[in-house]
Amino acid sequence: MKKKFLTLIFILTLTACGFKVVNQSELGNFKISEIATSGDKRINYVIKKKLNPYSKDNLNNIITIELKTEKQKTIKEKNINNEVTKYNIKINIDVEIIELKSNKKHKFKLSKTGEYSVASQYSQTLSNEKKLIKVYSDVLANELLEEIIRRLNAV
Repeated sequence: MKKKFLTLIFILTLTACGFKVVNQSELGNFKISEIATSGDKRINYVIKKKLNPYSKDNLNNIITIELKTEKQKTIKEKNINNEVTKYNIKINIDVEIIELKSNKKHKFKLSKTGEYSVASQYSQTLSNEKKLIKVYSDVLANELLEEIIRRLNAV
């Protein structure tokens, strides 16, 4: 009898916790009217390409996005001959979202830092830098999209 009672209480507590699975397709309920960019063109291109499919037509929640990207490249490591062996790349994005209907502004910053190695050939070093920038631009675009959804759906 005691085991049945404890099992019943355990089941009721877990099923009545109020947890609701969020349908991600319902969260992206906005239309991007404009994406204004300044700064690094390659990073901006990747972000714009990633955001455009999430803009839905025929919605009342119309937003504009302003992006200011900055890429900082610094030397991380040198060898004993004073030759550079690793570089640090830091990508900063200042984001401003403006809801046109309510004229609300949301400002925030996103940042990623990474490193890449210098190869024996200069072209390979440039390729390493481009790959790192592309990967981090994709990651930042995903973070930006999540932040837009979070801020627009906040109650």
